[in-house]
Amino acid sequence: MSLVGALPFLKPCLSPSVSPGRQRRHTLPASEFRPLNTQDAISVFEIEREAFISVSGDCPLHLDEVRHFLTLCPELSMGWFEEGRLVAFIIGSLWDQERLTLDALTLHKPKGTTVHIHVLAVHRTFRQQGKGPILMWRYLQYLRCLPNVRRAVLMCEDFLVPFYQKSGFKVQGRCSITVASLTFTEMQYPVRGHAFMRRNSEATDVK
Repeated sequence: MSLVGALPFLKPCLSPSVSPGRQRRHTLPASEFRPLNTQDAISVFEIEREAFISVSGDCPLHLDEVRHFLTLCPELSMGWFEEGRLVAFIIGSLWDQERLTLDALTLHKPKGTTVHIHVLAVHRTFRQQGKGPILMWRYLQYLRCLPNVRRAVLMCEDFLVPFYQKSGFKVQGRCSITVASLTFTEMQYPVRGHAFMRRNSEATDVK
């Protein structure tokens, strides 16, 4: 199925030889990708609420669910920050079945090999800039480095299918999950990337 607050930071003590502008760039990176944590939950939910309420009337994850997944599996999330401000994010969890069921909306299965992508959202002032596809690409590349992950799955409304197809997702069929009157298409992406295949090849070459 995207207001955000700046991250708190201490005001640095500047020496006379360093301009405030240059010092600020060192304090807050111009662009940073990192896993989210529970301190990011309110910023995440405000972006998500604005992005989804006006379209579907509901959010994929409510605030307590955002905190739930950022507590259980923060390593399966990714936030894009610009000068300390959250501008886009993805939240995922592990799943252990071939297709999504209602339990997949709230459960994290630590032994699962499938990453269920719950939500991708971009702050309204940063949309139409290609940030969604860029973040998804980085996230999928990151998943390739996780040794037990074999694929990523998501459910989306039909009008979003072309968007995810451009990122390499394939349609699996109609999703069994419905939310009120909304129905969804289930899509998947094989995550067995070059890193996994290289490790597997090296293992089989050892005699």
